[in-house]
Amino acid sequence: MSAALKSRVHRASLLKKVAKAEDLIPLFQNGQYLGWSGFTGVGYPKEIPVALANHVEKNNLQGKLKFNLFVGASTGAETENRWAKLDMIDHRYPHQVGKDIQKGINEGRIRFSDQHLSMFPQNLMYGFYTKDKTTGEPGKLDYTIVEATEIMEDGSLVLGASVGATPELVSQASKIIIEVNTKLPSFYGLHDVVHHVDPPLRLPYLVNRVDSRIGQPTLSIDTDKVVAIIESQKPDNTGPNAPEDDTTLRIANNLIDFLKSEVSAKRLPKHLLPLQSGIGNISNAIIGGMAKAEGFEHITVFTEVLQDTFLDFFDQGKLDFASATSIRLSPEGFEKFYANWDKYTRDKILLRPQQVSNAPEIIRRLGVIAMNTPVELDIYGHANSTLVNASRMINGLGGSADFLRNAKLSIMHTPSARPSKTDPTGISCIVPMCSHVDHTEHDLDVFVTEQGVADLRGLSPRDRAREIINKCAHPDYKPMLTEYLRLAEQICLKKGAGHEPHLLHAVFKMHLNLEKNGTMKVDNWN
Repeated sequence: MSAALKSRVHRASLLKKVAKAEDLIPLFQNGQYLGWSGFTGVGYPKEIPVALANHVEKNNLQGKLKFNLFVGASTGAETENRWAKLDMIDHRYPHQVGKDIQKGINEGRIRFSDQHLSMFPQNLMYGFYTKDKTTGEPGKLDYTIVEATEIMEDGSLVLGASVGATPELVSQASKIIIEVNTKLPSFYGLHDVVHHVDPPLRLPYLVNRVDSRIGQPTLSIDTDKVVAIIESQKPDNTGPNAPEDDTTLRIANNLIDFLKSEVSAKRLPKHLLPLQSGIGNISNAIIGGMAKAEGFEHITVFTEVLQDTFLDFFDQGKLDFASATSIRLSPEGFEKFYANWDKYTRDKILLRPQQVSNAPEIIRRLGVIAMNTPVELDIYGHANSTLVNASRMINGLGGSADFLRNAKLSIMHTPSARPSKTDPTGISCIVPMCSHVDHTEHDLDVFVTEQGVADLRGLSPRDRAREIINKCAHPDYKPMLTEYLRLAEQICLKKGAGHEPHLLHAVFKMHLNLEKNGTMKVDNWN
């Protein structure tokens, strides 16, 4: 037992349960229900998942030792993505990232259930996901494996760079294994942990400011459930951020100009309202652009995930406080974060369970400005965030709908076009009808591309279509989409069905042409 581990575990009785990951392999059986801590590739267990993967690979158990895996969101590639490659996952809930796990899902080997991230923890507590379980303790997860950065004298856990669904996963576990990561600093003081309460006894979350604390700094657990303590010294395996390019910068500048115009029109206060930003290079460019732009000061954030450019926002002295459920930085970002720990953490950041960070009640109360990236948008204001050409799953819905359905301003930003294998602008991100709908026209207010901004607030469907085509469509597709709308109006208005006109015989012609010819560019709408 290392001195570092002894210094992090303050409950003496738990030191008697210190073990090595390899010694615990016999605990795990085919078909078990496992919970992991973690959210967006940080705060997840590393030792046990890697040891199990090594065991399967060494003994040729691919497809013979499979688990039902529950995590707040995604984890590191060396864990769930490797598990997918080794055919170790039967069911997966509620969000994932990785080429091999996506391949397993789309080949039908992994049964993936895509869920709103705010609803996943409560549905777990309701027993929705374990109702058909036939082995082990009924209605419970067999094991939950948690990464902690410290264990307090009362047995409660100091989590790491994420909270996610860990409180609920621990509560629903028959047994708990704790990985204490001594590579990382103790995150004590950065968390605000609350526990699930079932209806009808549930009370409001009394968060009326982004820095409101309503819970405890540690996660209380039943220490009698703990079967082992493992020392980990592996960092969170995050990758580099995609670099900004001309398109993402133009999108960011268009969105920033729009927010400034809303302030000028007095529809937003000078310091805006709390910001939510999704994950990816566009989101990074927007937050980075706001950090550099004139006129934005005393900004607050109420979001899921903090990325590298939020550190720049703090560095500029323009960001006062950020509430999230995860700090997901690049390796360089984490190095900077840990080197300036007091600067970034002292009364600046709070990490909450995803039931709270994504709570519709709080999002609506605070008047959050939500900004997310879709797969595609359609001319009437619907959005697809999950499925390419209606069928191929990417990552999942995540928390985008939690925010977009409840924000004061719901904004979706995307390039107007993306390259296909044969055409630099072969995929239009504006289409007549989304091939799959995650967000309806009733939930979205503003679309932003590098071409411009479509403000959809208060517009009827046909007016929305013109606004979106004229302001956001790529020049290669604008005439094509304009002609589609003209024909659809001509035909549908004539037969008295023109509220939201569509040509059913042609509505997915762009998608079909992409599959057949490698481009969404069509010659006509016949």
